[in-house]
Amino acid sequence: MGLWCARRLVFAGAGLLLTGAALASSPPNQTQPHDPAGQHDATVHHSFDNAQEWAKTFDDPSRDAWQKPEELVKVLELKPGMVVADLGAGTGYFSRFLSRAVAPGGMVLSIDVTPGMVAYLGARARREQTPNVIPVLALPEDPFLPAGRVDRVLIVDTYHHIDARLDYFARMRQAMAPGGRVIVVDFQKRELPVGPPPEHKLEPALVQAEMEQAGWKLTAQKGVLPYQYVLVFEPASR
Repeated sequence: MGLWCARRLVFAGAGLLLTGAALASSPPNQTQPHDPAGQHDATVHHSFDNAQEWAKTFDDPSRDAWQKPEELVKVLELKPGMVVADLGAGTGYFSRFLSRAVAPGGMVLSIDVTPGMVAYLGARARREQTPNVIPVLALPEDPFLPAGRVDRVLIVDTYHHIDARLDYFARMRQAMAPGGRVIVVDFQKRELPVGPPPEHKLEPALVQAEMEQAGWKLTAQKGVLPYQYVLVFEPASR
């Protein structure tokens, strides 16, 4: 448990919320995959410093009807004792569902890059009595995943905000435990009653192409949500 105690509260770093912000800018030598449509805005910049205010949106009870958190968590195929990272956790909408799924003995790394959101995640864990939820303040370019220890990474409405994705996800392979998976959930690129406008969304085919270039393979595509696609990736053979 020493590794986890060392990561218990906060990591150095600052930036904008992963669920609505840019990660690090692309390094000069990185080649991003070709976008056939040429119409997507890969990064959208917002400020999410006011966690209490954003909780009104992120934790709106009406979200449950279309986000289907329990059904989505089932897609992860979590088991007691697993380590799952909620990348771009925001206000912790999924925290209690993930906490139950990996208990006893498992841990939820609720990762964000905004100090106010991380403080909110900690307060929520106390309020919901989920001691296996560990708030992590990440650097924009590094989520601080422990090498070889992570069984699942859940990325909900966040992938399309990440810059330098090829490098970011290539490095993420080092964090995965045997059998580890990354689950990308994001909005369909069309007009919807929720979510960002279409120009701020990515087609699932583009996500797949980028992940494949970063060293992952698509193993499943789940049609469990009305407005979002769900892509399941595993590291490709080296």
